[in-house]
Amino acid sequence: MDELDRRILRVLSTNSRTSGAALATATGTAESTVSLRLKRLQQDKVILSTRIDLDLMAIGMTVQALISVRLVSIVREDVENFRREAPNWPGVLALFHMAGADDFLLHVAARNSIELRDFVLEHLASHPAVANTETNLIFEHVVGSGLEEILR
Repeated sequence: MDELDRRILRVLSTNSRTSGAALATATGTAESTVSLRLKRLQQDKVILSTRIDLDLMAIGMTVQALISVRLVSIVREDVENFRREAPNWPGVLALFHMAGADDFLLHVAARNSIELRDFVLEHLASHPAVANTETNLIFEHVVGSGLEEILR
């Protein structure tokens, strides 16, 4: 990655829908060059996907939680099964496989506290590989600017 790649990524990190023409203007290069660079960044798996950033409250998801999950054992098969299953459960926004006291951290959104409780009961409390969970409600999520510094 060179400086032009970093400039392209800085612009995209604030708005992934920036047009090729706008990227070219913002980076001071030709649109054809930007297009080629974007293709290469995708092929090299630097850019994995583009996503939309939603206001969860605006779509009715009024509760967010971080749920720590400790498995009964860290047998590879149990770990891999949980890692494969959990991201597909309703409301799971992210799954983090971790070292430390807990094995996983789930970021979950729900319409209300009852739906969150039902999620825990249906997917975690009844899961044979799960030994313990701890649910922490999120009051506010503030996105950091650390990515901008990394891309400098």
